[in-house]
Amino acid sequence: MIRSSDRKPRPSPHSHPAISLLLMLSICCGFGCSGLPEETAGVADASTLRTIAQGKVIGFTTEQPAHAWRGIPFAMPPVGPLRWRAPLAPKAFAATFEALAYGASCIQFAGAGGGRDGAKSGTVTGSEDCLFLNVYAPQFAPESLPDVGDRLPVMLWIHGGGNTVGDATSYDASRLAVQEQVIVVTVQYRLGALGWFSHSALRTPGTSAIDASGNYGTLDVIRSLEWVKENIAGFGGDPSRVTVFGESAGARDTFAMLLSPEAKGLFHRAIVESGRATTTSVATGENFVDASMPGEAFSSSEVLLKHLIADGRAGDRKQAKAELAAMDAVAILSYLRDKTPGEILSVYDSEGLSGMYRIPQMFRDGAVLPTEPAIAAFKLGKYNQVPTIMGTNRDENRLFMMFTSPFVAHFMGLPVWLKDVDRFQASADHPSKMWKVVGVDAPAAAMRAVQGGSVFAYRFDWDEEPKFLTLDLSLALGAAHAMEIPFVFGWLTLGPGTRFVFDDDKEESNRRLSDSMMSYWAEFAYSGDPGRGRKGDEVLWQSWSAASQANDKFIIFDVEADGGVRMSDDGELTREMVIAGVAVDKRLDKHPAVRCEIYRSFTSRGGGMSAADYAAIEDGACGADFPLE
Repeated sequence: MIRSSDRKPRPSPHSHPAISLLLMLSICCGFGCSGLPEETAGVADASTLRTIAQGKVIGFTTEQPAHAWRGIPFAMPPVGPLRWRAPLAPKAFAATFEALAYGASCIQFAGAGGGRDGAKSGTVTGSEDCLFLNVYAPQFAPESLPDVGDRLPVMLWIHGGGNTVGDATSYDASRLAVQEQVIVVTVQYRLGALGWFSHSALRTPGTSAIDASGNYGTLDVIRSLEWVKENIAGFGGDPSRVTVFGESAGARDTFAMLLSPEAKGLFHRAIVESGRATTTSVATGENFVDASMPGEAFSSSEVLLKHLIADGRAGDRKQAKAELAAMDAVAILSYLRDKTPGEILSVYDSEGLSGMYRIPQMFRDGAVLPTEPAIAAFKLGKYNQVPTIMGTNRDENRLFMMFTSPFVAHFMGLPVWLKDVDRFQASADHPSKMWKVVGVDAPAAAMRAVQGGSVFAYRFDWDEEPKFLTLDLSLALGAAHAMEIPFVFGWLTLGPGTRFVFDDDKEESNRRLSDSMMSYWAEFAYSGDPGRGRKGDEVLWQSWSAASQANDKFIIFDVEADGGVRMSDDGELTREMVIAGVAVDKRLDKHPAVRCEIYRSFTSRGGGMSAADYAAIEDGACGADFPLE
């Protein structure tokens, strides 16, 4: 057999990069909690023996109990000449493959959001050989696998982490698989500068448009969908009922699946949890910052200059430009491919404890993704028109602002109490609403006009966290980013951090909400319409209504004490409405800097405010007193 016992134990998969940052650092590490328990490799179970296109594979039985197969390669290792190329199908197994332990995480900075080998925060960890997936299924003996007509729908999960950190091990899907009778696949994909890198040197003669696209992480997800189409029947899954779902960056990647012609026919429904329907122009991803069409600070051209200076081949930016101009495409590509992953990442700035870093990504290359911006492509019908759910959490931005807001008291960088609840929440509320515009309302309205009533939306409002010492997490965190994930997967536990998020006295109501969400998600996977859930006893989830109808746009998920699961009577939000709301929010009076900082946040990540708009807002006061850099 091909053994997996030499792989290191992995952390318990009940967390997420954003939640890990909050719990394991700001709370657990700050107040003496231990880390998550180690996860040992499973024990091979003969009842999990399956035959797929690669050969025979054996997994194990989880505590749930479910059948699980971990660390199955779905592509060739993208190393050497395959770095920055489209993934290739994996080789056949030489013997029965023991899928008992997770494969290596992809290259990333270690931190609260990334790295699982005990690496020091800020150091580079993981492997380029990381294109693995995990399969979770209800228990079936090999001879009693569901046949055609009885096969179970498949849900393919794309993890979050800014597309720069994280991996598939953080998500144990065994409970979702067993409780809702679905097959769940969790996938890994190339991250950061190895997953999204667009440069003319990659477009040498004879290179295909796909290989030259710069969208390698996107192509990895598409390759995993191809693997599912080829192999999932061997696990009892239905390749004609595949739902792609993901959260945060994974939700942005789900939008990319909707937009990519390369993904056409490989999936049949999509669930977007806290995503943003945004893509990046090739010029933004490649050009110098001082070009007539300027690129980002970490565009590929700017990154090359940083490398040349770091390597001592140039003393400053001007010399680096001259050095780069003297290199042809072959020399540039060789220069980059000769670098180790650590050297590649050395010129990027890791964002503190999270390990995330900013890169241009999701390039509008015209092959993998359309040349039009995402919303324009949706309006034109240039996307894969499948039933889609989109949603955000009511308080998305509070998680991030807990660590940076002037209205939060900090001790050694950790939040300890809210100095001004109203102004803290105001400064988070408006960016959270804009997130809803970019991730739900704008794409839902555009898609509804094209494909009719197969578009659904939600807002997650749960805010039942307890107090911890002087910090009231229901006010500081609330329905923050990533908080819906434990409810979707059914694990209302976060290891030692559980008591900081889930109040024991509210366990029953929390479980009912989780069961409802799992039921809706599963029914959508089965039928393409969440309806009343799998058992038919939930509130009817109506589709996003037409433009002429003001209300009944989305469903709200909350516990009974706060109104329960219900259709909202709120209408559609627009960018203009959110911007206008900032101007009249009295919580921000006497705090012009905070008001301008909120406007500033709208100039990035699809917020729809240009530099000129920002300069003119508040009668020019923001542009004059708090200019954009």
